[in-house]
Amino acid sequence: MEPFTRNFVDNSDETGFKFTFNCDVCGDGYKTKFIESKSHKKGGFFRGLGSAASIGSSLLGSGVGHNIGYGANAYAEKFRGQSPEWHKEHEAAFELAQNEAKGNFQRCPKCRKYVCENDWNDQEGLCVQDAPRESVEVAAAKAGKMVRDIQNKAENTQVFTGNIESKQTICPQCGKPTGEGKFCNNCGASLSLIKCPKCGTQSPSGTNFCGGCGSKLSQ
Repeated sequence: MEPFTRNFVDNSDETGFKFTFNCDVCGDGYKTKFIESKSHKKGGFFRGLGSAASIGSSLLGSGVGHNIGYGANAYAEKFRGQSPEWHKEHEAAFELAQNEAKGNFQRCPKCRKYVCENDWNDQEGLCVQDAPRESVEVAAAKAGKMVRDIQNKAENTQVFTGNIESKQTICPQCGKPTGEGKFCNNCGASLSLIKCPKCGTQSPSGTNFCGGCGSKLSQ
């Protein structure tokens, strides 16, 4: 039995059957109801009576190589070792699951994809990839234009009003650039400032006369 869509996951195990069918556009999944395996439950009952060894061997022997026939049949290996009764239940459960899932998907007549309600344009009868919703596209276009306007406004707005200068301190002793420390990197002279007692102008250490008023500076 072929699935109505290839975009699904078989979550079944030995205890029962469950399937997830996914939207071909967004990938959101719809999980079907869990169907308990009657053969597994029956096997558990007999194992409780002490027949675990014989039943286990019969299940493993008869189930090897059983093929359900799902397309490329990747499930033959996944469910290898299950009993023929389990596989029959599996096929019946898969058919029920498909009927349950079909009510939650629409098939686009143009691209043939199965899509969920969120990706279906009911007014146009197509998926949103082939017929985008007008209101959604208008809102998205307005939002995109707003972002571009904000970026353009920011580009033309002056946010820095200071001066860009490159300052370099020269050592009063050796005349070379001093670096950013408190002492000259070349001669080790102190770079602390001397405040003029008359005018308050600050001059580098080692300066003999104030640059503001010409007064002699005491070292």
